[in-house]
Amino acid sequence: MSDNRRPEPDEIRRVPGVEGDGGSSERGTDTTQTFGHDSDLSFVPFGSELSEAELEAIGALPTGAALLIVRSGPTAGARYLLDTDVTTVGRHPEADIFFDDVTVSRRHAEITRDGVTFELVDQRSLNGTYVNGERADRSTLRNGAEVRVGKFRLNFFVSPADLAQAADD
Repeated sequence: MSDNRRPEPDEIRRVPGVEGDGGSSERGTDTTQTFGHDSDLSFVPFGSELSEAELEAIGALPTGAALLIVRSGPTAGARYLLDTDVTTVGRHPEADIFFDDVTVSRRHAEITRDGVTFELVDQRSLNGTYVNGERADRSTLRNGAEVRVGKFRLNFFVSPADLAQAADD
């Protein structure tokens, strides 16, 4: 069956040495899988490839809000409004930003807001959380930053009103 096929080099693999991985096609446990190659974590900035709808969504953000846009991964194109003090990211169905993929930990990360400043905090995820290509346990998010959660790549954008306010300070 296809469950017993050899994985392609660019596919995600089970963690070596995990108990119960004896080639059985029955995977009753729900575990986060790691990336197979370091190249999966390469950082290639997207630049300014925003659609008209994405530009309009960013332009319409109220002060104190931000937007995460999924640039690659199974939900590419999805947009997530960050307008609360704590936003959870993970594979848990109750996460505010739910990514149903084995490369994402159940409680992968949190994005906290303090005024108009947003900070990403990794929640001891297996694959880590990356900001602009660097693994980050905690990182202040800047406008246009790339965030990687599992195999999802996202860009972070703050309200243009907050950008103008920061420039005036």
